[in-house]
Amino acid sequence: QVQLVDSGGGLVQAGGSLRLPCAASGRTCSVRALGWFLQVPGKGREFVGVISRSGGSTYIAESMRDRFAVSRDNDENTMYLEMNSLQPEDTAVYYCAAGSLPFQDRNVGLPSGYDYWGQGTQVIVSS
Repeated sequence: QVQLVDSGGGLVQAGGSLRLPCAASGRTCSVRALGWFLQVPGKGREFVGVISRSGGSTYIAESMRDRFAVSRDNDENTMYLEMNSLQPEDTAVYYCAAGSLPFQDRNVGLPSGYDYWGQGTQVIVSS
């Protein structure tokens, strides 16, 4: 089992930045990819980005690529989502996820590609 705790959400003005950490514990040796998803009310979880086990490879959804970045600190078993130039449409609950699929697997872009999830952290961007 892997436990994920995501945090760092809150209220931010448009144009601001947030950094969301996701702390992993447990059987992390089984994790090959860590991802971020967002969810707004009434919709399914939307892919934001993914990072490989080593942290050497990342992929961000095209619509967010110029503003968001994913990184990880392997010593601390923590992954981060750096969000810049936030806009009201970025308002959502953000979830981190971990899974055993390799980074190169296309299914890391889908919620079904992950085995473990954080509890979610709410981000609200005011105009």
